Amino acid sequence: MIGAITLLLVFQLLGEVIARGLALPIPGPVIGMALLFAALAVRGGPATDLRKTAQDMLQHLSLLFIPAGTGVMLHFQRMSDEWLPLLISLVASTLITIAVTALVLRFLSRRRDLPQETP
Repeated sequence: MIGAITLLLVFQLLGEVIARGLALPIPGPVIGMALLFAALAVRGGPATDLRKTAQDMLQHLSLLFIPAGTGVMLHFQRMSDEWLPLLISLVASTLITIAVTALVLRFLSRRRDLPQETP
């Protein structure tokens, strides 16, 4: 378990180094997650220890929302001042996400239904 957590933290650190070193507008943990995905894709999937550690961490994912909730409470006045742009952006992003998901699903289902050519 310690080795798997260390691996996750190393990829996060690597992402942070890349993001800050290249002054990218992408958060370091996102870059680290993409690098971890690429490494696991090349390797053929996660090891059993990494898989179990990730599943254990996902069971406690709700704990990660506590800092975000605290941030909302600390900036409640600002949120109440800017509620309309926040509401519009939340609704718009939700609708865009639903539309893109539907289009991707339609594309993938049509692609799956096409007859496959055999050589």
